[in-house]
Amino acid sequence: MHPISGPAPSAWRQRALVPVLVSLGMLVAIISSLGAPLIPTIAAVDHVSTADAQWSLTVTMLVGAVATPAMGRLGDGPHRRRVILTGLAVVLVGSLLAALPLGFASLIAGRALQGVGMGLVPLAIATARDSVPPERARSALSTLSLTTAAGVGIGYPVTGLLAENLGMYAGFWFAVIATAVALVTAAVVLPAAPQRPAHPMDTPGAVLLTLGMSGLLFTLTQGEHWGWGSPRLLALGAVSVLLLTGWVLQELRCDHPLVDLRLVRDRTVFAAHLTTMMGGIGMYLLISLVTRYVQTPSSAGYGFGASVVVTGLILVPFSAGSLVAGRVVRILVRNRPPVRMLPVSCLFSLAALLTFVFAHDSLWEVFVTMALAGLGVGVSFAVTPGLIVEGVPAHETGSAMSFNQVVKYIGYSAGSALSAVILQAAGTPGQELPPESGYRTAGLTGCAIWAATAVVAYVLIRMGARGASARAGAERRAVVASSGPGPDSAGTDGANLVAGTGAER
Repeated sequence: MHPISGPAPSAWRQRALVPVLVSLGMLVAIISSLGAPLIPTIAAVDHVSTADAQWSLTVTMLVGAVATPAMGRLGDGPHRRRVILTGLAVVLVGSLLAALPLGFASLIAGRALQGVGMGLVPLAIATARDSVPPERARSALSTLSLTTAAGVGIGYPVTGLLAENLGMYAGFWFAVIATAVALVTAAVVLPAAPQRPAHPMDTPGAVLLTLGMSGLLFTLTQGEHWGWGSPRLLALGAVSVLLLTGWVLQELRCDHPLVDLRLVRDRTVFAAHLTTMMGGIGMYLLISLVTRYVQTPSSAGYGFGASVVVTGLILVPFSAGSLVAGRVVRILVRNRPPVRMLPVSCLFSLAALLTFVFAHDSLWEVFVTMALAGLGVGVSFAVTPGLIVEGVPAHETGSAMSFNQVVKYIGYSAGSALSAVILQAAGTPGQELPPESGYRTAGLTGCAIWAATAVVAYVLIRMGARGASARAGAERRAVVASSGPGPDSAGTDGANLVAGTGAER
């Protein structure tokens, strides 16, 4: 993982690059979470139903899921800097639309434009790979990935504090100011992209992915309102699956695909994508359960009747845990392969859900749960970018990381929908609040998901290690055979190769 040669930036720009890239990732994470704590307030201020107000969160995720792959492919060519700056400009316009009191339609349009910003994280990671010195690159990639988790824990309390003290639109004005600052600093600091050939956009693939992903995420987010057995929901889900199947076939036969799915065949890359998606499911399953549980009035027999601000503060340990995990992982991977940390991340997340299932009677127990969850997600997000970057060619970094972001968004939507389905199934018709047993069932379901993911990740890692060992053995035998029958040369070369292979393992 070495920087690609290009125009040499000045020393101060080189030093400022990583902080600017990290601020981009943090900005995206905070903006993407702006809608969640404000849903009840938006419903009241704009006189719409809670289901309609939910679109302030859903539309951002939908646009982000469909824009990210296209931005990643464009960013793999010579126009990455232009794509990043254009994306920030679109987010700025969207933030301004959402901040102005022009009505619900303007708010939704603004939140949709803000969703374009979710495609900036893969481009920031690709920039770090190409422009950051090798000795700092792995740390930079780890930090950039962690901003996704850490930003959620910052965005919720910040939004709650601003909304409670300054009104609903204050959070969006904060986004306007933060995005304007990010746009200016990025314009000054971002280097030009390495000179690579520009390939034509895979337009059929982009259309199929846009329609398929939009339909799938719409199905996941609307299931609670339409009913999971609704014929129109089942039909939409089936059509979405067919469109995504067509997209896969298109990508496999296209010379310059939107996402090169052949790269996913690498077991390490596949394990990284798998744990990212399952991490997204587990992360939003737990966040959805915890935020809903603590806001439930205690008159229901459980819950704490927490305000928006207190609910946001509960997510602070999640951010702190993810940042701590990132620093610990940097130390651990010096002496062991990073891929071995993936099952460890699953075990931390499993511990978090078990804690929530069996210990949620006091707020401090919920804080402990979220800290454990932050450790689990933090370990996974810290090692994933490095595993993917090392497993794909340099010119595919943006596209590969964009695909990783897409599976993460699918995980987010699936986790949120899964929590709603289980809680709805646990209640009875006409019951306003689900019984406490529904939270226990949802938590145990999450435990089963994490246990299965840990097992699958371990198996994939073991299979990948055996494959690497077999390839190294084949290469060693080929070199020994080509060196001729001389016992000295064969013995010496063979011993050196064995020693080298052992050191790599």
